[in-house]
Amino acid sequence: MLRDMFKKTYTLIDTKYKSQLRQEPNIPEGLWRKCKKCGQPVYAEDVKENYYICPKCKAYFRVHAYRRIEMLADKGSFQEWNKEMPFSNPLDFPGYEEKVQAAREKTRLNEAIVTGFCRIDGEPAAVGVCDARFLMSSMGHVVGEKITAMVERATREKLPVIIFACSGGARMQEGCVSLMQMAKTSAALKRHHEAGQLFISVLTDPTTGGVTASFAMLGDIILAEPGALIGFAGPRVIQQTIGQKLPEGFQRSEFLLEHGFIDKIVKREEMKPVLHQILAMHRGTWKGAAAEGAEETKETAPEEAAVSGSSRKDGKKKTEGARTAWDHVLLSRQADRATALDYIQSVFDDFMEFHGDRYFGDDGAIVGGIASFMGRTVTVIGQQKGKTTKENILRNFGMPSPEGYRKALRLMKQAETFGRPVICFVDTPGAFCGIEAEERGQGEAIARNLFEMSDLKVPVLSIVIGEGGSGGALAMAVANEVWMMENAVYSVLSPEGFASILWKDSKKADQAAEVMKITAADLRQLGIVDQVVPEPEPACKEEMGRLAADLRERIRGFMDVYTAMTPEELTRQRYDRFRRI
Repeated sequence: MLRDMFKKTYTLIDTKYKSQLRQEPNIPEGLWRKCKKCGQPVYAEDVKENYYICPKCKAYFRVHAYRRIEMLADKGSFQEWNKEMPFSNPLDFPGYEEKVQAAREKTRLNEAIVTGFCRIDGEPAAVGVCDARFLMSSMGHVVGEKITAMVERATREKLPVIIFACSGGARMQEGCVSLMQMAKTSAALKRHHEAGQLFISVLTDPTTGGVTASFAMLGDIILAEPGALIGFAGPRVIQQTIGQKLPEGFQRSEFLLEHGFIDKIVKREEMKPVLHQILAMHRGTWKGAAAEGAEETKETAPEEAAVSGSSRKDGKKKTEGARTAWDHVLLSRQADRATALDYIQSVFDDFMEFHGDRYFGDDGAIVGGIASFMGRTVTVIGQQKGKTTKENILRNFGMPSPEGYRKALRLMKQAETFGRPVICFVDTPGAFCGIEAEERGQGEAIARNLFEMSDLKVPVLSIVIGEGGSGGALAMAVANEVWMMENAVYSVLSPEGFASILWKDSKKADQAAEVMKITAADLRQLGIVDQVVPEPEPACKEEMGRLAADLRERIRGFMDVYTAMTPEELTRQRYDRFRRI
């Protein structure tokens, strides 16, 4: 009632003196807050109930560490670690101790980060949350020590680590000692990584300086809040240095997503469920899941799923003998043909896409992330074409650039760290051959994938679902097994290119297709392909029910065989497979 009375009173004042209030709002302390983005007064309780987001302009307020933990942790589950740590002034910097003491009194914190254990919808995790109120959450010796101690304990106790970064950078009053905290926290996280434990970094506004150049950007998965300022040097420093106005949105979360440095932007109200999903998917085990999954497939699979090989008869299709290789080429290129995302979303559950190569950009021609398959978490990666002109431009017509292959490899190496099988969907006319691709090392990126995939310590399955064009396809097909959809093609180059080079006439592409042996049946006979997956015609999104049921059963069989192998057996089998060809 008191709240309603205050709201009503303020509405009357706001109506009468609106213009004056806009110029100089008189906000009662504690009851109302002023949004720094829109300048409007907002009721503090409304802000709190709305995840500390301005109800008027949707701008994000900075969140105190304990408030953040309240929003994240299950009630009563948070246990703080190293709450009190002794003050350190390694340089005997004048006035530093008084400054820290003032920050302690103002914030009621011992230092600029709170660490501890909590559960997130039941999932256990070690959590660190930076608090910008404490000397702009700059990283000095105590902050570095708290982070390092938390990571070390999490490694011992086999806990995932989540750190909400928010910082102005290094603690200037501690000089080089502050700088060394970058190395110390990074080394602790390296050991955590080598132990096969998960680290999720969440970037909030602002994350800058030495924090950005150390633990904040070392996450196995890097999330960010919308609109957060993230960068090494601050925008004002950059602008003064280069003497130019910076582009709109420079160094914001959206900018980093576009340039390949973060996996995902997560709204604050969605943060807890997204973190829970990631944590849950990283504790999945295969034991007991296969039988359950098989039963599910048995119930849902139609009769067509039981038919194997490439000669299944269908009233709507030609027989194998009547179809030419060129027919397969045309079918593989159909505009409405099912894409990698169609397969991923139909065959797997809970797909969460991750973005970026951590070097240059995010290539729309490669999609990838984590998903669930019959109770186990897997990494899925696909070469993605579009179905409309707009989509094809976004996906570069399914022709990956170097950053696409580097993103795929990053996800594969992440899968190796956490023991996740990798499933790749191959569908590309070939790697992009533009000037910029050459400048960024297209050949090296493809070669690096071949090099690293050959020695991955987890099961790898690659399925050619459309066009398998040259090295651009092979860069995602160095696998324990390679399958092909019945009407897919896989070739050293396009039939048109083959005809142009050998016969100086691209119009003879249909003849070239015959002699190149590029169909699934031909390649199965040559031992290059292990299975041919039958497909209805057309193999479009509407037919994904039948396709998905069959593929789920086949992939389950693959998992049964290859997840039982040791890492050494997996790499040896993969090597021997290609050695025989």
